[in-house]
Amino acid sequence: MKSQIVEQLGQFDVLLPSLIADGLAANDRVKARLSVLQSAARHARDPERAPFDLAAECRAAGLDPVPLETLVKRASALSDVRMTAPGLGALGCAIREDVAIMARSVAAGDATQGDALAARLAAVADAVWPQPADDIEFAQVTRLTGLGDDDGDSLHRLVMDLHKALNRLSAAHAEEMLAGAHVFGLAPDDRPAVEAFMRGVESTRKLKFDHPGLATTAIRAGDRLAIQNDIGETDAHVVVIAVAADAVTLTYTDVHLVRARFFTGLFRHFAVQWSGLDRKSAPGLGDEGVFYLVTGRYPVDGARRRDAFLEAVGASLVFLIDWNKTRKLLRTWVSKSDAFEILDWAARHRCGQRGFLELGGAELVASAVHHAAPTRIGFGERLDQALGREAAIDFLQTVLRISAEALLEGGSVRLARDRIEADLVRHLQGVDATLLAIVVRQAGLAREIAAGIGDLVAAGQAQRPFDRAALALRARRIEEKADKIASDARSEIARFDADPAIERLVNRIEDAIDELEQAAFVASLVPPGLAPELLMPLAELAAATIAGAEAAAAGIAAAAEVPQGHRVDSEDALGAVGRLIEAEHRADAAERAVTAVVLTGEFDLKTALSVLDLARALERTTDRLAGFGHLLRERVLADLAT
Repeated sequence: MKSQIVEQLGQFDVLLPSLIADGLAANDRVKARLSVLQSAARHARDPERAPFDLAAECRAAGLDPVPLETLVKRASALSDVRMTAPGLGALGCAIREDVAIMARSVAAGDATQGDALAARLAAVADAVWPQPADDIEFAQVTRLTGLGDDDGDSLHRLVMDLHKALNRLSAAHAEEMLAGAHVFGLAPDDRPAVEAFMRGVESTRKLKFDHPGLATTAIRAGDRLAIQNDIGETDAHVVVIAVAADAVTLTYTDVHLVRARFFTGLFRHFAVQWSGLDRKSAPGLGDEGVFYLVTGRYPVDGARRRDAFLEAVGASLVFLIDWNKTRKLLRTWVSKSDAFEILDWAARHRCGQRGFLELGGAELVASAVHHAAPTRIGFGERLDQALGREAAIDFLQTVLRISAEALLEGGSVRLARDRIEADLVRHLQGVDATLLAIVVRQAGLAREIAAGIGDLVAAGQAQRPFDRAALALRARRIEEKADKIASDARSEIARFDADPAIERLVNRIEDAIDELEQAAFVASLVPPGLAPELLMPLAELAAATIAGAEAAAAGIAAAAEVPQGHRVDSEDALGAVGRLIEAEHRADAAERAVTAVVLTGEFDLKTALSVLDLARALERTTDRLAGFGHLLRERVLADLAT
């Protein structure tokens, strides 16, 4: 079937060695069949003559001797000039087809001589060829099997001349091995180009593992060198490379349109001029005989550029083997476009997909999920939904890389599976880190409100005007935004089945923001012109609250890195917990100072109540942040223990 596709492409050059072999085989058959025809004629004239003795000759020509022996033994004379035998018409048709094969084979290697011999075949056929019937004249048998007159032509003489022409072509295109390629009739300048192509093939051949494919044939035909590689076993999966003085031309066919696009993309760093992808058909292929053809022309101005391109082409072919099979598997875990991207990455990083399939393919990923995340990734759930798109792509790329490395290095399959499971755990921890980043964002919003309250107190100390209503409005909007973030975070935590401790952290920060929004509201109602003895402890309270929010953000950011094994991050996280406790103690002291000033001073009721309520709201915020710190400490210690 590959020969049929190559022939449809008009790439007869690379078929020449096999065509010569076909022609020589046809020569053996036609000689054996002509001998059978002669033997049948003798038996028809004299049934008592020696029995059929052509079995060895028939077998040597690849023919079954049994029906041919039956034909001879049952041959009989119809008259003095005519004979009959069962299968005689089929024998004549087979002889004619064998001679036609020889003529086509000669024409493939020498068009001029092939045309001349074809014309002789037509003339001989008109003169001596029998009708496709099971009877024939004895004289016609003589004309078919004899040399004929000295001045005339005959079938036998034509067969002899065709055989001589085939022998000359065979000698001119004698097979040799060059760098692993089967080569025929190369010119001296062809050898470096073939060697460059084979360097590429050999550089990645190991990545096909036990899969068949990548056999290469090269032949000099006229003004060009033709190189053909069988890639794999798919019928219409063919690549033919034509190397001329000024350009290298690729002709590529594939039954999968998307794989053809993938193939052309592998040469994005070369200025290849690609044709469009043409839809073709050939009988016998799947999908109603449809395949796709693309041609690429790469201009070259010297052997160096030519050989670099040929080497890249040779190295790329292994990444086409089982490409579509792997793409279908990857599509169960990520989108179509991301599956394409993963396979492109695997080709560019020289690991490919065959190792992944050798180690189990889908079962390899399913096993990792079962052992590393049985409760977090459900059966049939896509990895990009469970891990996030980028993490899923990175994990599957790692699976392909580890699989190839394990087989290439002869390592333990069990170790490879353990490495894959460990990488999945790492990505799940990455999901947790993403969720913890939401908590960092919450802490930032808490600090924003606390800083606004601190600015109000500082303005009072400096006796500057301050827009209190704007502070309350901004705090309310921040609190609404924080509520939505917390709600979305809970949904994500539930979807990823993440560590419940993360949800508790989200809730505690949300409580702190609620307290701060209340504090901002109260602050907007505090009468202007507060006494300095009230502003001083309020300023300390605001500073402690700001410090607590900053410590919460720093602590959770550091805690997100602890599962990666960064000891310094665990120390930073635990240090932030300490600062949270200190902030809570500072706030307690400052709140008592405010209470003492209010209760021992002479203030109007509105001032006293509003200042006390503000101080207590800020102190409650630091309590919530201190509780957040205790939860954070538990998580860090748990991560360090795993």
